[in-house]
Order: sequence, then structure tokens, then C-alpha cells
Amino acid sequence: MLKNICVLAKSAGDAVMNIYSNNNMNYYIYHKFDKSPVTVADIISHNIIIKGLNNILPKIPILSEENLYPWEIRKNWENYWLVDPLDGTKEFIKHNNEFTINIALIKQGNPILGVVYAPALKTMYYADVLKRKAWKEKNNRIEQIHSCCIYPPSVLISRSHNLNNINEMNKFLLSFNNYRIIEIGSSLKFCLIAEGKAQFYPRFNPTSIWDTGAGHAIILASGAYIKDLQGVTLNYLPKKSLINPKFLVSV
Repeated sequence: MLKNICVLAKSAGDAVMNIYSNNNMNYYIYHKFDKSPVTVADIISHNIIIKGLNNILPKIPILSEENLYPWEIRKNWENYWLVDPLDGTKEFIKHNNEFTINIALIKQGNPILGVVYAPALKTMYYADVLKRKAWKEKNNRIEQIHSCCIYPPSVLISRSHNLNNINEMNKFLLSFNNYRIIEIGSSLKFCLIAEGKAQFYPRFNPTSIWDTGAGHAIILASGAYIKDLQGVTLNYLPKKSLINPKFLVSV
């Protein structure tokens, strides 16, 4: 099934790239209530993924950023797909290649399978959490990836989101004698930690569960973890709010 999800993510990515490569196209459709943009690529990717998942496991409900079910429907879900059809829409609009397609399978609040595909970079990350294995595929080369510690540690921050909580970030950085900052968009932050190229991703600004589900699976399978600021592992049990607490990804 994991291979089928990778194929599906690739199909969605190909459709996104057809739009991305058309410089004459107006990407925008509208802005959501939180002022985040939605483009034609978000909608096309969403439609491809929903159709594909319904063919793969038709009895599993799907929660996508572009199709949010009300709490009364979601509250009894034990298993569900968690999808961000275009993570890093701002990066897509800026044309900097740092956007991904995220698909995760959630079982009783835990991500057990995850795929993160960066179509502009032609790079696929995927993981089977139950087997504790994560992989990276690029240029037809597949390698198993593992998180690891290096010195000085690299700290990841979001490229397109303002540091509204800059005091918290500064306090976090004070715990290091030496460090390197890497700015990067979308779920690629999770993937860099999973493949041992970075060690910390503190997130003090809001994220939604579809922003983290697939990346969380890859993090767990690579040997790293993601916990809230009280040290509790993030979970995806049905809740009224779809917003994550502040968290830290670390090796």
C-alpha cells in the first residue's frame, strides 16, 4: 500500500508541476479565513488524491485541508487519511520549489504511514512507522534514511511564516553554544531531520494537523520524535480543533 501511496503522490505532483511550469497562469483562487492562499494547484492535487485514496481503501475517511469535515462527523473516527494536497502554497507562489504533497494514514491517533513528495525537487520521502523504516527516493535511487546528531546542530525555521514568537525562539537558541540556522518551507523540515541533515525544528507559530501528519510518520520511522512543549508526543485523535500545540522536532 505504501508504494501505491507514493505513486498517487507522484501523480498529484505531476499535475501540480504542469501548473507550476505555466508562468502565464494566475495561481490564486481565493484566501481562506486565516488569510492563507488557495491556488488551482491545491484543488487539482486534492481531487487526484481523494479519488486515488478512495480506490485504495474506500472505507477509510479522508481529512484534507481542502475538505474539512465538521466535528460531529469526525469525532468517532478511529482511522483516517490525513492529507495536505499542497503544503507550502506560499513557496509554490514564490516559485522557490519548497512545496510538498503530504499523505498520512492515522490509526487511533498515531501516524503509521507517511509520504512527503517534493515534485519540484523530484524527491520522495516515505515511511512505514510500524516497521521503523523511512526512505528517500531521488533520481531513481532509493536509500533508507536515519536521523542523527551532528555538531554544530542545525536548527530549522520556516521560510515564509513570521516569527511572531521570536522571544520563544531566542530563548530556545540560547540553549546552544553553537548552531546553524536553516530556513526552508513546507514539510521538508521534517525530512531534513529524518535524513540526518538537521537536528531541531522548534515550532512556536500555529500549524494544522495536515501540516505535520506525514512528516511526523517519517520522523518517527527515522528514529527522531516530535513532542509538544510539555514533552507529550503529538497525536491525531479526533478533536474539535485542528490546530497543533507548539512543538519541537528533535533527534
